[in-house]
Amino acid sequence: MQRLILLLVACVSLLSSVRAGEVVVIPVKGEISKAQFFFLRRGLKAAEAAKADAVILDMDTYGGGLEAATEMLQALLATSIPTITYVDSNAGSAGALIALSTRRIYMAPVSAIGAAAPVMAGGQDLPSTMNDKVVSYFSGRARSTAQRNGYNPDIAEAFISKDTEVRMGDFHHPKGTLLTLSAQEAAKLENGKPLLASGVANTLPDVLTKAGLTGAIRYVEPTGFETLAFWLTTFAPLLLLVGIVGVYIELKVGGFGIAGFVAATCFVLFFFGSYIAGLAGWEVAVVFAVGMTLIISEIMIHPGTILPGLAGLLLVGIAVVWAMVDRYPHEPLVPTGGMLEWPLIKLGITIILACIVIPLTAKFLPDMPLFRGIALARTQVRGPSFSNTVGSPVGVAVGASGVTLSILRPSGNARFGDRIVDVITRGEFIEPESPIRVLAVEGSRIVVGRTA
Repeated sequence: MQRLILLLVACVSLLSSVRAGEVVVIPVKGEISKAQFFFLRRGLKAAEAAKADAVILDMDTYGGGLEAATEMLQALLATSIPTITYVDSNAGSAGALIALSTRRIYMAPVSAIGAAAPVMAGGQDLPSTMNDKVVSYFSGRARSTAQRNGYNPDIAEAFISKDTEVRMGDFHHPKGTLLTLSAQEAAKLENGKPLLASGVANTLPDVLTKAGLTGAIRYVEPTGFETLAFWLTTFAPLLLLVGIVGVYIELKVGGFGIAGFVAATCFVLFFFGSYIAGLAGWEVAVVFAVGMTLIISEIMIHPGTILPGLAGLLLVGIAVVWAMVDRYPHEPLVPTGGMLEWPLIKLGITIILACIVIPLTAKFLPDMPLFRGIALARTQVRGPSFSNTVGSPVGVAVGASGVTLSILRPSGNARFGDRIVDVITRGEFIEPESPIRVLAVEGSRIVVGRTA
């Protein structure tokens, strides 16, 4: 448990300690994966927010997943902070594409970069037709990325396609094989310009000297939570759904019980996953908490005022969407349409599922043995008042006397004769089995008070 707490503290404080003027070193080691993408994105945003001098990728990889590599490429292109790759010792396959997405490349004396042809997960070649499509697509991406950062696009394409010939000064790479460059080849001047790399550097401090960077080096390491973040963000709509249903059950049952604990856990995991994935900071969770407080206060303390509830719903919606938006510090605070597309789709899926699950929960949950075991009889009556068959308020007139069946906080259930209905007070809490009378009937809303 102590180790878990220390990891959580390290995870929260790891990148917040970056200071202005420092050079942030992010390791890109081993197989390229989604977890590495999350760590890289979080590091880039922290460095940019702190106004660090630059970010250096300390790279030693033979490649990995193309999807994760593409997302890392996009993250590096999206940031406004200067980026450098230090190849020590390998930038193979997907690593070569990632290196091309940084502004400069330096290489250790014994190192290599290239051979980025796409293959299947097990290392086998792709089927012929699929291979042609994938190579064509990623060749275009590589050329575009290289041109943006000032590299020779033919070299980028030759990393991926065997059909690309490269001629640059005395350097000639014929068709028929994938291009792989040693450090010396990559840094060799052709027509007064390096073939690819800005230079050969023995160490990271040597990279800083050659790149003209004077800031202190800030090494950061992944915490191990990045893999967890992958699953949490993948199932974000499910976490939100369970959280919403948990809140609904908790309000119906009364007291802070299992449903409330499950809901709170789901919301914490949702925002924690967004933080580790580099999507949002903790301020988003604060906005969400304020929104939930306003909604609960509208329901339990001052029902009928409407404004707090609407403000709470707005804040909750903003926080949930904000937590899923991939925004960099230099970008506008208000997200653009493209940035909102996937967050709104995920939120829409959650709302649709909630509209289906909540009525089903209201109908079937009271009859489940587990629910009867955790819901005390004095805090929740089992039966129609929790289902879609709630008795109609028609016939329950102002002044009618009844008795509460559940605690009113301020809403709950009451019996008037042989009719069970949902009622609400004007803010007071009333215990179960207390005599009440109807103060007002406002459409389907029955306002009651304690019998004097």
